[in-house]
Amino acid sequence: MTTVTQMKCACSSCLCIVSLTDAVLKEGKYYCCDACANGHPEGSSCCGHPGCECH
Repeated sequence: MTTVTQMKCACSSCLCIVSLTDAVLKEGKYYCCDACANGHPEGSSCCGHPGCECH
């Protein structure tokens, strides 16, 4: 049996991989931060991970 501990942020434009224990859980989906989870209100960004240009 394999246990999943990480997955891609549920934000479609985000490239981040999040640990399920640290992720922001919203509506059954895992996000790397509050801005991704809330749909980037007013273009907010939070992750700042190298190579990720989500907004």
